[in-house]
Amino acid sequence: MRGDDGKRATDTMFRVGLISDTHGLLRPAAVDFLRGCQRIIHAGDIGGPAILDALAAIAPLTAVRGNNDRDAGSAHLPETATLALGAVRLYVLHDLKALAVDPGAEGIHVVVSGHSHKPLVEERAGVLYVNPGSAGRRRFKLPIGVGELLIDGREVMPRIVELDG
Repeated sequence: MRGDDGKRATDTMFRVGLISDTHGLLRPAAVDFLRGCQRIIHAGDIGGPAILDALAAIAPLTAVRGNNDRDAGSAHLPETATLALGAVRLYVLHDLKALAVDPGAEGIHVVVSGHSHKPLVEERAGVLYVNPGSAGRRRFKLPIGVGELLIDGREVMPRIVELDG
């Protein structure tokens, strides 16, 4: 099977939706963007179980607890998560400054974080770092955004999308 770009689609192709810092606000535009994902990752500061329920209704969900997730409904969430999607290993945490592992040494290919509200796509020492920014209420003049990872075999194509505020 070939896509519009002429490339062969493989069984290992994953579309992973990235969202963070919703702080209790799940925008319809974010939901629209995440539809069709095979997995969603929420990098913390969720703002309540209703957000998790809505995201889990779209696709399987991996979520970590952020510094503002202090309610009883967030107590079960881990501070970090590691998952494998095909040949790609991802590590998820809220605040990148709290990264306590060496991703490269641990065989991690992608680190997903939130907290700063600043979108980021950066490669360091062979590891891809992605922060989709904040999908919740606007903070300062930072954009409102979500992201995705398109994973095909070992290839990871990140994308950040700014939503209308």
